[in-house]
Amino acid sequence: MYLFLKEFCAFMKQRQKYWMAPLLITILLLGGLLVAAKGSAVAPFIYTLF
Repeated sequence: MYLFLKEFCAFMKQRQKYWMAPLLITILLLGGLLVAAKGSAVAPFIYTLF
């Protein structure tokens, strides 16, 4: 995972595609939220957000 992030940052610097950073961060946060809510009691409340 570290190597992927390192290469992704180098790609953004070289091609000046800085708009991709917020997109990737948002996708990672939403994925983390879904994984964290998978087995918890707050899962029904989180799924109503989507």
